Order: sequence, then C-alpha cells, then structure tokens
Amino acid sequence: MKEVAFGQYYPVDSFVHRLDPRFKLFFLVAFIAAIFVATNFYGLLVCAGVLVFVILFSRIPAGKVLRAVRGVLFLALFATLIHVFFYAGETVYWSYGIICISREGLISSAFLILRLALLVVCSSMLTYTTTPVALTDGIEAIFHVHVIARIMSIALRMIPSLMEETERVKNAQKARGADFESGNLFKRVKAFVPILIPLLLSAFRIAEDLGDAMESRCYVGGKKRTKYKKLCFSWRDLLGMVVACALVAGVVLLRIYVGATL
Repeated sequence: MKEVAFGQYYPVDSFVHRLDPRFKLFFLVAFIAAIFVATNFYGLLVCAGVLVFVILFSRIPAGKVLRAVRGVLFLALFATLIHVFFYAGETVYWSYGIICISREGLISSAFLILRLALLVVCSSMLTYTTTPVALTDGIEAIFHVHVIARIMSIALRMIPSLMEETERVKNAQKARGADFESGNLFKRVKAFVPILIPLLLSAFRIAEDLGDAMESRCYVGGKKRTKYKKLCFSWRDLLGMVVACALVAGVVLLRIYVGATL
C-alpha cells in the first residue's frame, strides 16, 4: 500500500506546482489523447520526452515518480504475456499450438508497456503536484459540479488515510501471529480477510465522523460557496498550453507521415 502513488501530494515549490489546476486537467486530457493517437514509437517517445521535462520542472525525485509504475506491474506483465504468446504475426520465431511468438507480438507488447507506463506516470503527476483542494476547485470551475468535485476531493484524501490504516491493522495482525507471506496464492489471499473487515469498519467510522463534522459546520453542498483562493491563469499556463497543443499536433503529424509501428 505504501507504493501507491495516485492520490498522494508531494509538497515542494516548483514551476509545475504553481500551474493552474484547470490547465493541469487540460494537459492531462491532451497528453492521454496524444498517447492514444500515437501509432508508432516516435510518437510515444515525443510524449515521454515531454513527460520527462514535466518531471524535471516539478522537482519530484525520479524514484518516487517511477514508484507509480510498480502498482501496475502485474497488469503490464499480464498484457505482455498475452501479446507475446497469442499475437499472430507474419514473422514467427516459435509456435506451438495456439501459442505463437512473433516479431509483431514482441513489438506490440513493448508498445503497450510504454503506453501504459506513460498513462500511469502522467496521471500520478497530476496528484503529485496538485493538492486535493486545488484539484476540486479546478474540476468545479470547469464542469460547475460542486458535489461531484467534493466527492472526488474526499476520495483522494481518503487514500493516504486508508493506506496508513491498512498498515496499522496488518502490523497488529502480525503481532497476533498472522502470516501473510507463506503458503500458496489462495492461502495468502485468505490471510488478508482479517485485515479487510477492520479496514471496512474503520472506513465507515471515518466517513461517519467526516459527515458529522460537515453537518456541525452547516455544510450544504448544493449552495453556491465562496472561495478563499481564486483561480487565475498566468504566463506559465499559457506556455504550458502551447506545449500541450504542440505535443498533440506533433503526434498527429508523426501518425500521418510515419504511419503505424507494425
């Protein structure tokens, strides 16, 4: 649970942290669109280069950024095995029954892994560089949905709390002799049942306490609320807008003039 990067905020004063949250949401959508528009490695390398510059200007350690990829290693490994062994290509290296290892399958698996890694890292950078309150204000300002934005903000705030609570319950169960590491996969999954029940009870308790606190402060979600900090665009956001548009345009041109990888 400590390796989960999404939902965590890294407090540091940087160029990316000072950007408007509305622009960050726009940049994330543009970056994801560029990743899916790209049909060759050149397009993905352009996206990766832009993402590297974003990481450098955010002043977030590279190890912490790469930690976000560790959360999807199982999904990446599963997708890689599917593409490597079951992708029927023209240049076949080895085959046995329905299993087929081809050049096209290897290229497709590498393309999929790189695309998945870029998606995860870019999404994690949004929460690394934006506080839940700022992210809520940005969503509310764009879509004018206060209740949904508040729900997302509370959900993001709950992620670190649930991680800490999970670690606490796990350590308490280990102190009582629980074993979470030995045995086969089914035994290890079964061993986590004593953790899930206290974790669910703790989540309901936190939610109830939060609801009581909001009611005691006369919080009404449907009412128009004032803002302590007003959102405003700056020259940084304008510069980032140019970079985002250039990224999408460059990937589209590479798709047109270079074509697909396979």
